[in-house]
Amino acid sequence: MNREKNITISDVAEALGVSKTTVSRSISGKGRISEETRNRVFAYIQEHHYKPNVIAKGLAQSKTFNLCVAMPGDYALGELPFFQEALIGIQQEAGAAEYDVLLCVCQEDDISALERIVENQKVDGVILLRTFVEDAQAAFLARQGVPFVTAGTLEDETVFQVDHDHERACRELVTYLLSKERGGDLPLVFLGGRESIVVNRKRIDGIRGAYGALGIPFPEERLYRGLVSDGEIERIVRRSLQEGVGGIVCLDDRICTLVLRLLRQLSVAVPEQVMVASCYDSAILENNSPAVTAISFPARELGAVCCRQLLKRIEKESAGRRILLPHKLLLRESTKDGPA
Repeated sequence: MNREKNITISDVAEALGVSKTTVSRSISGKGRISEETRNRVFAYIQEHHYKPNVIAKGLAQSKTFNLCVAMPGDYALGELPFFQEALIGIQQEAGAAEYDVLLCVCQEDDISALERIVENQKVDGVILLRTFVEDAQAAFLARQGVPFVTAGTLEDETVFQVDHDHERACRELVTYLLSKERGGDLPLVFLGGRESIVVNRKRIDGIRGAYGALGIPFPEERLYRGLVSDGEIERIVRRSLQEGVGGIVCLDDRICTLVLRLLRQLSVAVPEQVMVASCYDSAILENNSPAVTAISFPARELGAVCCRQLLKRIEKESAGRRILLPHKLLLRESTKDGPA
């Protein structure tokens, strides 16, 4: 199949009898060019389907037209759908703005890949898909003066952040479960992951807030944090069942999936013998039998908003310093008509 030869600025200039500088200024909108000349240039390039070479465009505007997305390297397999959805949202917005996306994998204590990309000036801005209490990524980018946006919360109010209100969402979930308990007759147990991840702390704050608002003492002895191994989670669930726990609240869907598997192995009926809920929803929880009460945080929207905010920062336009996106509390069968 024959293809038309891509025309260049030189071709446009020669055809119109003007200089290459005149064509470049007409396209960029910079410099003093008459309206008549600008209209002639645009009419010609539209007719001939001219598209500026991205390298030349980048050199002219001192940009790479690349964005970096820093993804955590220690994510659990169950978290992959979240990051995939967020990346789709980012890619859609970046592509519409004629930017490409470079994926960078970082560990909490190893950001060398991010440092290499930034120091080699390969990108115009960065999106961080996970935030930490002590965030080396954000500190490095701030020192380098690179525009960046976090898909998550940081205590540093100078950082541009996009997140869901995890604290409020978890407060709503636990308030509902406490009402199911009829005043605390059925104790809840809470299972969470690493505290160095900000979202886990926010979810715990929400859980505490639910108890405080209802005037119920918070059961510190039934809050388990920093859970990583399957064996540790299994031991806690077994012990909690022996102690007569009425509900298990998992701070993420990975832990919740493990809990559901264990309960099936032990022939423990949900919700008849114990209620189960998750502070993050997933397709696995939705399709479980029974379906699990959880909180929905749309990841694709999160990625899209992060990208739009980053592009505004790159263009030095006004961007929201901290944006909180809506969530949905999904009440499903796993918490209906719980233990009597």
